[in-house]
Amino acid sequence: MDATLIDAVSKVDTAFKFIFGVSFVILFLITAVTLYFLFRYSKKRNPVPAQIEGNLVAEIIWIVVPCIIVGAMFWYGWVGYKALREAPANSYEVKCTARMWSWKFEYPNGKTSDKLYVPADTPIKVDLTSVDVIHSFYVAAFRVKMDTVPGMHTYVWFNSGEPAEYEIQCAEYCGVRHAYMLSKVVVVPKEEFDKWLNASAAAEVPDEGEELLKKHGCFDCHTTDGTDLVGPSFKGIYGRDTVVVENGKEKTVKADDMYLEKSITQPAADIVKGYEDMMPPFELTKEELGKIIGYFKGGGKPTAKLGAKGAEIAEREGCTGCHSVDGSELVGPSFKGLMDRKTAVTKDGKKMEVTANVEYIISSIKHPSEYVVEGYEPSMPEYGQLSDDDIKALIEYISTLK
Repeated sequence: MDATLIDAVSKVDTAFKFIFGVSFVILFLITAVTLYFLFRYSKKRNPVPAQIEGNLVAEIIWIVVPCIIVGAMFWYGWVGYKALREAPANSYEVKCTARMWSWKFEYPNGKTSDKLYVPADTPIKVDLTSVDVIHSFYVAAFRVKMDTVPGMHTYVWFNSGEPAEYEIQCAEYCGVRHAYMLSKVVVVPKEEFDKWLNASAAAEVPDEGEELLKKHGCFDCHTTDGTDLVGPSFKGIYGRDTVVVENGKEKTVKADDMYLEKSITQPAADIVKGYEDMMPPFELTKEELGKIIGYFKGGGKPTAKLGAKGAEIAEREGCTGCHSVDGSELVGPSFKGLMDRKTAVTKDGKKMEVTANVEYIISSIKHPSEYVVEGYEPSMPEYGQLSDDDIKALIEYISTLK
């Protein structure tokens, strides 16, 4: 690996340690000399003041030595600054857009995310800008901090190092949700990064059936790759011919909806041959059972669900930083139950009540200052960069939050 890739952080740390060390030594010396003078030249020991004419050597020392110290501080600071500003030519570039109150990262293939995913052991160059006010991109672990200014483009770079996660903060006060403008740098192995980069957004949204299986600990006993654990694997389970033992007799059944539902709610009724009767019964609703069986029908792989793309856009564009999805109040009204809700607003200085239909939501996204919801501040920026398909996906997502 190029030595410059690992040198930026060390140069910043060296500058800090040198300045801190010199400051500590000066503080110690000044304190020691002050205490000595208080003792040595107290009125009790020197009742008659002495006339001091000066000392050329001392004057030269206290001029030359501070100049050398300040020069050394400048040198270390300059070397550290150069290391932070000279991004390697082979850096992997990611665009970062800051807005109240979220970060959006865009990759060379057009994919976006609200976290900065990067491959391990790679120089990363982050191009920075803002769409509303001044923010500050700050990652303490990599010693990088740079203001993002509307209409201006700048950058930071760092070497990603080993796989790990690091905090991203906004270090410039930017409004009421400033403290919540948080994200992460997620460093992953290169193969894993390439797989993530080329995966579709819909595939990243977990299936509701899969989430229920995780919630109830089903994956502790059943795999999805065909290997055996305590129970049979979920891989290819739907429609599979299965030999079971019922009342001591073997029979072959097809793993259809009825069988799977019975195996979840009454697991002791049909024990799969070769396995022990260890599974407890689960009390689930018809809807939950349907979601789990739907997951099995998909081959045990996560499938996209209604509103998945809109959920990804809402996260990516920072909408959920100001609008909750659980009914709680943040900077703006909650998305939960928003569709077709009667809403008190102010338009052109006049109070009125409107229905949050499709037309109203589109207007609120493109021109948020047109209708100001009663009880909230007009702090939302315009999202004119969203395509019609993006807005349609957002509306679809909001409609699922009943």
